[in-house]
Amino acid sequence: MTKCNVVRCPIANTRAKKEQGDGDEKKLLQKKKVKELKILDSKCSQNLSIFLGSVRVPYEEIKNAVLQVNEKVITESMVQNLIKLLPEAEQMTVLGEMKEEYDDLAESEQFAVVMSGVKRLMPRLQAILFKLQFEEQLNNIKPDVVSVTAACEEFSKSQTFPKLLQIILLVGNYMNAGSRNGKAFGFSISYLCKLRDTKSADLKQTLLHFLADVCQEQYPEIMGFADELIHVEKASRVSAETLQKNLETMGRQIKKLEKDLETFPPPQNDKDMFAEKMSSFVGTAYEQFEKLDMLHKNMEKHYNDLGDYFVFNPRKISVEEFFGDLNTFKNMFQQAVKENQKRKEAEEKIKRAKLAREKAEKEKEEKLKKNQHLDINAEGDETGIMDGLLEALQSGAAFRRKRGPRQAANHRRAGNAVTNILAKELMQEETPSSSKTPAKKKKSEEKEEPKVEGAESLEELLEATPSRSH
Repeated sequence: MTKCNVVRCPIANTRAKKEQGDGDEKKLLQKKKVKELKILDSKCSQNLSIFLGSVRVPYEEIKNAVLQVNEKVITESMVQNLIKLLPEAEQMTVLGEMKEEYDDLAESEQFAVVMSGVKRLMPRLQAILFKLQFEEQLNNIKPDVVSVTAACEEFSKSQTFPKLLQIILLVGNYMNAGSRNGKAFGFSISYLCKLRDTKSADLKQTLLHFLADVCQEQYPEIMGFADELIHVEKASRVSAETLQKNLETMGRQIKKLEKDLETFPPPQNDKDMFAEKMSSFVGTAYEQFEKLDMLHKNMEKHYNDLGDYFVFNPRKISVEEFFGDLNTFKNMFQQAVKENQKRKEAEEKIKRAKLAREKAEKEKEEKLKKNQHLDINAEGDETGIMDGLLEALQSGAAFRRKRGPRQAANHRRAGNAVTNILAKELMQEETPSSSKTPAKKKKSEEKEEPKVEGAESLEELLEATPSRSH
């Protein structure tokens, strides 16, 4: 098969390129024409365009959602951005009159033209935002009020915490006896957090450790005071000032919405349901606000009663400060109890180790003494053997020791032989004329002496005598 070479006409290529260039230039001119701003400044237009690009909802749909208060379409963030990014009221009025030039306007200005068709747009958006945020505001305020109220009731009903304060007061008066601070009738709650600043001489313990130890040993029922103060931690995070401001803001917004609805124009079309829905919302919101306001007043009353109970000024000491000090003290006390437990365990461990070491040393000394006593009868130490034998004979200990039948007999014979030999040698030294003794008498004495086989002298007898361990 032969290939066909296609020859392109240079004139046709030039014409195609020219048409393509003219088309691109036309698009650029049209694009530039669309981006031209007539009313809005560049910054406002840019921010509004970014918002519209992120939402991607048709302009008319946003407008209808505002009129209908449709919470499925308009969200809290969308309403916040609209309030923040929409042009000023004067610019919106001007853009509202430029409906005929709609196609020639920029996207941001086109959106402003559509939204300008909503009467009293900004009050509507603010009211819708308040409606969307009302439940969240309610949930933020109510738990704080309940927590502070519950904490006040827990402190007023607690049986163990006042006893703990009595013990602390007693210890403080004892330590300050003789000074101007002695015999005090009470102390500020803030001083509870300063108990660990007083330390012992060895700096190993604090006054708080001592109190925790005393309570644990002598007043165990006080150790459960933390279980009676469950809400103190939550109450310590509540700012009464912020709570009051949020509650007042909520009340002002409800009253403002009520006034706006009284002077609000009639619906501008069938889709305008703003007045109907907002009137229903205002009634419900006002009921919930009244209940919350009553809870807040009840909280303030409980806190004032707590000030009378603990003798402090509720106006000078805030809720956050008071419960913050109590929560800190509670945590410090529990930590001191744990540290005391660890210290006691460490001391017990050291004590056991010391007893074990002393026992080992005692056993070692006894073993050493036993070995030294055995070394007395070592081979070649004849002087020690002789001294031991003489001492045993003189004290009679040799005759009182319990031995086996055979061993005891051998020792008795050996002892008698030693005694006889010693006596004979002494007699020979005292009476040098003993050689003149008649032979018969000598023979009779020799017959009476018990002999050990092969022992004719003291040295031989000692060699024949078995060595004694003790």
